[in-house]
Amino acid sequence: MGKKFVAKTGNETMAEAMRQINPDVVAAYPITPATEIVQIFAQFVADGVVNTEFVATESEHSAMSACIGAAAAGARVMTSTSSQGLALMWEMLYIAAGLRLPIVMPEVNRTLSSPINIHCDHSDTMGARDVGWIQIFSENVQEAYDNLIQAVVIAEEAKLPIMVTTDGFIISHGMESMEMIPDKEVTDFIGEYKPAYSVLDVDNPFTVGAIDFTDYYFEHKRAQIEAMSEAKKIIPQVQQRFGERFGRKYAAIEEYRLSDAEVAILVLGSTAGTAKVVIDELREKGHPVGMLKLRVFRPFPFEEIVRALSSVKVLAVLDRSDGVAGIGGPVFSEVRSAMYELDIRPRIVNYVYGLGGRNIDLALIQSVFTDLEKIAKTGKAEKMVSYLGVRE
Repeated sequence: MGKKFVAKTGNETMAEAMRQINPDVVAAYPITPATEIVQIFAQFVADGVVNTEFVATESEHSAMSACIGAAAAGARVMTSTSSQGLALMWEMLYIAAGLRLPIVMPEVNRTLSSPINIHCDHSDTMGARDVGWIQIFSENVQEAYDNLIQAVVIAEEAKLPIMVTTDGFIISHGMESMEMIPDKEVTDFIGEYKPAYSVLDVDNPFTVGAIDFTDYYFEHKRAQIEAMSEAKKIIPQVQQRFGERFGRKYAAIEEYRLSDAEVAILVLGSTAGTAKVVIDELREKGHPVGMLKLRVFRPFPFEEIVRALSSVKVLAVLDRSDGVAGIGGPVFSEVRSAMYELDIRPRIVNYVYGLGGRNIDLALIQSVFTDLEKIAKTGKAEKMVSYLGVRE
């Protein structure tokens, strides 16, 4: 395989991945900062570069509705959205998951109103964390590209919809050097889509969108829940095949200088790249610090998290959204729950940061490690939940 390095933004990269995937149908409605993904892809359609049927809808709700119809007909289907657009898809997200439709969606993380804001936090995808979609987060442009290609295979093998996220403007509009895979290699990796069923198959009729009352709803929902559990096995298999073929290895989590760390942070998305710089600097000064990055958030990799963090004395979970529940961010709650059964577990604190696109820099991350080392020495934390970088 000949390597091809190019400079592209996250949005350009995801559009290129969509071009290589060449889905049967894309239905979408534009929203900042995800607009460029489908805008660029629409040009590919207009130029005849892909064979995709492009449907420009009147809203994101309609876009997901069209995706559901096309996927139920047996098409390989993609869309893209962000923030309020994802929220407008809300009821249709549940339907796509409940019907076991492998729709693939690049989702650009952006805060939810109000107040009105177009910049990055994770409140949109965290708001949709329990709708039944697989969720994969990307640290940089290369991961966004690789994750999206893998997502097609994961979704079709798990028979579940999947969203691949990038942090708005930080990744979506930030240009980086990344390695493109040749078109033919992508085509071979994702293979030909063979849908489980199609509403157009009149010789084998079936019911879509049936009414389930107390008789069968529980059983059908239980099957969907089992599919998400089974996805925990499918995702690493696809990641391994991708690594063997293209030389870039992925897993549900990524450990960074964690094996001998006494204190650590847990992050998602682009913040991991910033944190690695801080960790390297602190390591040079003799500080035993490390990081765990969650790449896959749904299904939640609790077993992998427990194994990776069991020997850490103090852990800070960094949330780029708040659960508005009075106990910090959603990732914090789930990580604490995962660690609960350990006989000896780390002291866990939460830092909510970056809401509405507020910048997180090296100094702020270093301040978190300073706090963690103090907690490790004293055994006490002044606060369970702190708001990092906010004006008091």
